Amino acid sequence: MRETPNTDSANSDTPGIAHASWGQELQATIALATPLAVANLLQSGIYIVDVIFIARLGEEPLAASGLATGLFGLIVWSLSSLTGAVAPLIAEAIGSRSPSFRPVRRATRMALWLAVIAAIVGMALALLLGPVMVMTGQEPPIIALANQYNWLIIYSLIPMLLASVLRNYVSALGRPVFATAISAMGIPVNALANYAFIFGNLGAPEMGLQGAAIATIITAIVMLSAYVAIVLTVPALNRYRPFYRFWRPDWQRFRLIVRIGAPIALTVMAEAGVFSAAAFLMGRIGAAELAGHIVALNIAALAFQVPFGVGQAVTIRVGYSYGARDPLGIKLAGWVAIAVGTGFMGLTALAMVLVPEYLLMLFVEIDDPTNAALIGFALQFLVLAAAFQLVDGVQAVAAGALRGLQDTRVPMWIAIFSYWVPGFGLAFGLGLFTPLQGTGVWIGLATGLAFAAVLLLWRWMLRERLGLIPRPGASATA
Repeated sequence: MRETPNTDSANSDTPGIAHASWGQELQATIALATPLAVANLLQSGIYIVDVIFIARLGEEPLAASGLATGLFGLIVWSLSSLTGAVAPLIAEAIGSRSPSFRPVRRATRMALWLAVIAAIVGMALALLLGPVMVMTGQEPPIIALANQYNWLIIYSLIPMLLASVLRNYVSALGRPVFATAISAMGIPVNALANYAFIFGNLGAPEMGLQGAAIATIITAIVMLSAYVAIVLTVPALNRYRPFYRFWRPDWQRFRLIVRIGAPIALTVMAEAGVFSAAAFLMGRIGAAELAGHIVALNIAALAFQVPFGVGQAVTIRVGYSYGARDPLGIKLAGWVAIAVGTGFMGLTALAMVLVPEYLLMLFVEIDDPTNAALIGFALQFLVLAAAFQLVDGVQAVAAGALRGLQDTRVPMWIAIFSYWVPGFGLAFGLGLFTPLQGTGVWIGLATGLAFAAVLLLWRWMLRERLGLIPRPGASATA
């Protein structure tokens, strides 16, 4: 049987697509990017809650959870990027003003299928944590605790990836505020579950570090349930009936999501990998340098959540115009978002130079004499972090704009080259073989981001010459 077609306009209650001015596009971009950026920050808050509770168990449980979440977090981020390729496909379908709901419905359905399949593969990959810890010479008690934690937390991967797909769905339909609300809800849910299962409160068993994993599973399930409830009850979201005939495959769209999403996932792995490698370089230089590096990097990562949200928004905004075969709309959406992302990172760069002590207070006690060496190195690194804030914002938003054009393969190679050849190559050379040491590592990281920003921006500027924009009247997907 074939799906019953729906001849109602698929765009009668969707966000505006065509805009007449730069000011209107700026308004639309900020309206979409702000809740996404806030949701990213709130998502970071969920992980911070875990750290706060686990830290009360002692150094060994905290170290063990850090090793486990290091690998698990990379898997979650990469696979979320893989399934996140559904966003430009939904945006394209809306932009094309198709009279049928099928393109949105089937793309979402296949992304949910892919989320389950990818999660199962990701769970298997996460089980490599034990051998990796043994190979890297971790202490046996830490290995034992990390494995106990890891064996439970992997079960949160399926609801996490399913929720990520539905987050892209509601955002592409112009309702990103639901992503913000659900992420905000996740913080108290996670805190309450940690309080109950780590320490045995509220009638729950006392499970220690394993209780933190249970809390993560509960939070993931609650957030997924909230997304499903919202999709089913909000008319503007349920009108596409994304769960209708859920068992029916559409292998063409499935392959398209994989084709677009796989390079994004590899790009994420390349970027996360170079920062992980930089941490190992810092560890070889000294413990104080490593601690200062981690604090400075956390501040930079927190600031990055905003241009990352702008990048998510521009993928959708460009996708609307891509589906409509509107080159002017594509141009407006891309350049406005690049200006917004770069402008915000300019403000954070100023903060890192002018008031770095206030930023450090978010993570460490700056008046504690035992933190003196850590703070000294962190202050040095923040100056360099300020230098790469602008290029980090440009490369994040430019990559998002290109994803709106469903252009991900060449940007993947640009990222791999930039991060690992000039980036890590310079970090390795300057960090280990010159007196610059930790400063040299950060110079390398900044150089890699600068290369990525320049090359991605260059590709965006040449989008028409490179044939990335479909001809008016032609099928964008084709």
